[in-house]
Amino acid sequence: MKQWMLICLLVGFGQVAAQEIPIAFTGATLLPISGTPIEQGVLVVQQGKILAIGKASAVRIPLNAQRVDLSGKTLMPGLIDTHSHVGEAAGADGSAALQPDVRVLDALNVLSPSLTRARAGGITTVNVMPGSGHLLSGQTAYLKLRKGKTIQELLLCKDLLNEVCGGMKMANGTNPMRDNGTFPGTRARSAAMARQLFLKAQHYQRKVQDAAGDASKMPDRDLQMEALVQVLEGKRTVHFHTHRADDILTAIRIGQEFGFKPVLQHVSEGWKVAKEIAASGFPASVIVIDSPGGKLEAMEMRLETGATLVKEGVLMGYHTDDYITDSRLFLRSAALGVRAGLGREKALESLTLAGAKMLGLDHRIGT
Repeated sequence: MKQWMLICLLVGFGQVAAQEIPIAFTGATLLPISGTPIEQGVLVVQQGKILAIGKASAVRIPLNAQRVDLSGKTLMPGLIDTHSHVGEAAGADGSAALQPDVRVLDALNVLSPSLTRARAGGITTVNVMPGSGHLLSGQTAYLKLRKGKTIQELLLCKDLLNEVCGGMKMANGTNPMRDNGTFPGTRARSAAMARQLFLKAQHYQRKVQDAAGDASKMPDRDLQMEALVQVLEGKRTVHFHTHRADDILTAIRIGQEFGFKPVLQHVSEGWKVAKEIAASGFPASVIVIDSPGGKLEAMEMRLETGATLVKEGVLMGYHTDDYITDSRLFLRSAALGVRAGLGREKALESLTLAGAKMLGLDHRIGT
């Protein structure tokens, strides 16, 4: 069954997964996200996996189970942050605008207090990103925020050499633009540079396919091309930083041209092009801030964006972009969405199941 991490003031993080004997949480209101709330519910967990869930009258509690009375409390899946910078992570450097070979997992401090801050906010799964100062700043890392001393202990993959352990960070708009020869100086040049690299990746992909497993015919290994071929084959999800309406549409065009389905990240002006986003079928992860200032291209951000996107049928979630929003305040992002017209059920989904779907992990987490 799916793994569940729990938000509850009475349950310390990591306690559930560490128990050898079953734990039965009784008396709480359960929010499954994928189903209706269960009043006076029972949840039985052992070694981080659900054994049973339902009304007290329908769940058989093992005789050896440790019982925890949570009357008056609420249990729900752990929160999923689809865009964060916890762990003091760093990605691409100033040598080039496009660096898909860079792995953020090689520069991520899992002992950083910022991960403790995220746990305190109820976040149990996080997509740790490199920065947005590049057109392509490298590979992201999907982490389960369990306690551990090494990156391997937190990654949501088992073999970091042979498995895809995260997504790919792309960006457009003002962040990647600079006045030098290696970075773009205009939005149009930004798109052209990204498209050219994907054309190169398609050529590399054809060489690999033509080799048909014959090692003597395989092209030389190229870390950049290997990572982008994973994108082209749908094995690695692009997380596309984009704020302004025209930039959002450019990100959509690039994804459609090369056949990948990006998660549109931030979408500050997504409310302006909600129908176009819906028509693309691409999900959107929304940034919410409650004080103005900073980025000019985000000045027309609206709290109504989440509700507007959901109304048009877009898979919508929220993220912290920590430290833009402190991870401890992640729940507030959805609360501000509710204030602006988002329904309660969709608000809860936006912090859990929607994020799981964006990361391709909804078979494991989110409900």
